[in-house]
Amino acid sequence: MDSVGLSDRAVDYTARFGRFLEQEVAPLEEDLAAKRAGTPWQPHLDEAGRMHPAVWAARREVQRRSARAGLYQPHLGAHVGGGGFSRVEMHHVEEFVYRTAGLGLGLAALGWTESGNPALEHASGPARERYLDPLMAGEVTTAFANTERSVGTDVLAMQTHARRDGGDWIVNGQKAWITNAHFADFFQVVAVTEPGAGTRSLSMFLVDADAPGFSRGRDIPTILGDGLTGELELRDVRVPAENVVGEVGDGFALAMSWINWRRVTRGGMCAGWSGWLMDRALERATRRTVSGRPIADLQVIQHLLADMDADRFAARAASLVAQERLDALGPFAIPLSPEAPRLISLIKLINDEAFFRVVDRAVQINGAVGLIQGSPEEKLFRIARNLRIPAGTSEIQRNSIARRLLREHEGPAA
Repeated sequence: MDSVGLSDRAVDYTARFGRFLEQEVAPLEEDLAAKRAGTPWQPHLDEAGRMHPAVWAARREVQRRSARAGLYQPHLGAHVGGGGFSRVEMHHVEEFVYRTAGLGLGLAALGWTESGNPALEHASGPARERYLDPLMAGEVTTAFANTERSVGTDVLAMQTHARRDGGDWIVNGQKAWITNAHFADFFQVVAVTEPGAGTRSLSMFLVDADAPGFSRGRDIPTILGDGLTGELELRDVRVPAENVVGEVGDGFALAMSWINWRRVTRGGMCAGWSGWLMDRALERATRRTVSGRPIADLQVIQHLLADMDADRFAARAASLVAQERLDALGPFAIPLSPEAPRLISLIKLINDEAFFRVVDRAVQINGAVGLIQGSPEEKLFRIARNLRIPAGTSEIQRNSIARRLLREHEGPAA
């Protein structure tokens, strides 16, 4: 990890995180291994296809300990108890975490989709106290409930709707492809509140998992095989007005702030995992022999290593440049700068596509060993393929980039 944009507090964070992995996470990983419940990256599943409870419990314990250590949510604003880190700082943090933790339990120590996120910073005072404060402390988890069975990218076509009833809202609908559907304590549910109002037609609600009329549906087995994705159903679920995030009509902007957050984190995540894979590939290339010589002596292997490094370097550099500009614009501002969507899409597109190539070459260098189900290379190959769809497909990112380029070309009179 070089020093481009690396602040003193990011250096301090990574040092503390490294100690946390050794002192707090390593014993928990040993305890989990003894329970024969699978690994953090390849958990055994229960009869319903959900993550083994022992693996989930281990992840939760890491989150609670991380929160107590002040490591869990550096990406959120200081005014809600987060670290207030910039996106450039978070790139360095995320890169360190993913390269150092690999696929271990340590990944749970840095807030992910079940943690706090930029949209929740807009929660009302009472909602912050009830939902965000326990979330920041690692006491509960959440999930973002936006996608429906037949509605993905075209969020304005969603069918889940909410209507006023006195001072409350009544929410009805179904959500699908929801990460952490089986375990979340509350959900960020996006629903139609004013049909036909365009981007003002949606609102976001905080819904308790035990609210009357709310139910968790079936598991959706995905390429990740982690037992975390499922469906939700809401039947006349009553939600108090204070559980509206932001203002009525802010749902589209809030949903995009969550989605854009996941897009920009690709930079550090992919750089970190690419570095980890590179380390493993170099070790394999120098130790594996053919005819008495390490395969690292073969030009074809050297070219694979060089291509991995080129993709990693280019994607990382692009991410840092784009995130430095986003920090100046406000990466999750509402309203968002017209310049920001292109930069955000560039980060996701470049990293998703480059990381897929990096993993593919890592599998090739490892040969048959890289094809073993549950091996790090095989698991990351599935993760890399998965990344090109959630939070907006690669094709959607290209659309976003092209739209901005065309607007700039046409000029202000267009």
